[in-house]
Amino acid sequence: MLIIGIAGGTGSGKTTVVNQIINELPNQEVTVISQDSYYKTTDNLTYQERTKINFDHPRAIDFDLLVDHLGELKKGNIVEQPIYSFAAHNRTKDTIVTHPSKVLIVEGILIFTNQNLRDMIDIKIYVHADSDERLIRRLRRDISERGRDIDEVLQRYQQTLKPMHEQFIEPSKMYADIIIPNDRYNTVAVDIVRTVISERL
Repeated sequence: MLIIGIAGGTGSGKTTVVNQIINELPNQEVTVISQDSYYKTTDNLTYQERTKINFDHPRAIDFDLLVDHLGELKKGNIVEQPIYSFAAHNRTKDTIVTHPSKVLIVEGILIFTNQNLRDMIDIKIYVHADSDERLIRRLRRDISERGRDIDEVLQRYQQTLKPMHEQFIEPSKMYADIIIPNDRYNTVAVDIVRTVISERL
């Protein structure tokens, strides 16, 4: 199993890069796991308390479970991947049955901040985008897909997103094997990644 990690700030275009890579590979050969599925459970908190959680800090992620699941998939075992609700700020009761495959893509803003997870990743890719562009994309996504209003998104950006990006996410770029500048459709970088995957397979 080849494990590829794709990191980068919020709104940097990680999902676009993931899709560009998997579009060239047979479906049964690729599994995608999102860090967002592994936010810790918040059953013990009220909804109001959950809204105050700093979801952009590494301690918000259940890295132990994520590493455990990757280990099981590498052994050829099936895992039940959590499903997270951004509307409820908590995991749902449902899970996704996830099968092992030849290529496993793990994507998320904080995946390079955890050493145990980093050590399992064969190819580490960081998607870089200008901070203004990332904010615009985040605004559009959170308002249209996650039911947030503009004041809430901007407040969260100023209070947690921007400082956490500067403290944890941007420095994690040093662990990347490949940095993809996502200010344009970067075919060269994506083609290099596809070539490496093909050679490994």
